[in-house]
Amino acid sequence: MLKVWIVGSGGQIGSAINEVLDPLEIEVFNTDKDELDITETDEVLNFGEVNRPDVIINCAAITDTELCEREPELAYRVNALGARNLSIVARKIGAKMVQLSTDDVFDGLSRTPYSEFDDTNPKTVYGRSKRAGENYVKEFTHKHFIVRSNWVYGNGNNFVKRVLEAAKNQKMLAVASDQFGSPTSAKDLAKIILYLIGTNEYGTYHATCKGICNRYEFAQEILKLAGENIELKAVPTSESELSSVRPAYAVLDNFILRIIDVYEMPDWKASLKEYMSEKMEA
Repeated sequence: MLKVWIVGSGGQIGSAINEVLDPLEIEVFNTDKDELDITETDEVLNFGEVNRPDVIINCAAITDTELCEREPELAYRVNALGARNLSIVARKIGAKMVQLSTDDVFDGLSRTPYSEFDDTNPKTVYGRSKRAGENYVKEFTHKHFIVRSNWVYGNGNNFVKRVLEAAKNQKMLAVASDQFGSPTSAKDLAKIILYLIGTNEYGTYHATCKGICNRYEFAQEILKLAGENIELKAVPTSESELSSVRPAYAVLDNFILRIIDVYEMPDWKASLKEYMSEKMEA
């Protein structure tokens, strides 16, 4: 039985992995910040050496971009040093390491999707701290999968939830039309992570659902599927009620997945429809 340690198990991706894995095939060690502080090196090493997982999946991060700008030391401590500590223990016990990352490692100035071979150039503290985490993982363990995604939604605070909450409280919603990305279900991201850990195809991956839209179009689709009929207004990010300042063009090209031709991500509209139908049934 494969032993998998999910770090940050209470978040969107950690909880999605728990939802889709087969408990008959995988023994799971779930930890979140209340059980284990990944910024404490000895604590991480001790847990890893006692439990000796075959795979460590790091879903833990400070993702609030405004908090990262206000408290850069906290951002680097969790997003960079936390990843370093986990990759050190992964190397020590011979475990595979999965590091979740983000489109924010790019500058958002491109007009074509970013591939895994494009140079990173983060403009925010969040993006720079996540790139530092990636670099530590590459430095300390060769058996790694760095998985970048964007516009992820699942069980937690995300754009889908904010749109639905806003729809219940107001008649008109102003949403950014100048931010582009690929909405990605946490469940679909969990499935590709579970696929990758069963391989030796180490390296950096972009994993987003297929298709591109702006935040306004994303919100339109959410409201349509929810049967909510409120007025939407397309505005610049600076006037948007729901979007913090992020890379304007956050589109990732799943280039490696395409060229090794082993796994295909679904279309973003199909994934959103599945997520919304499950949400309404719950």
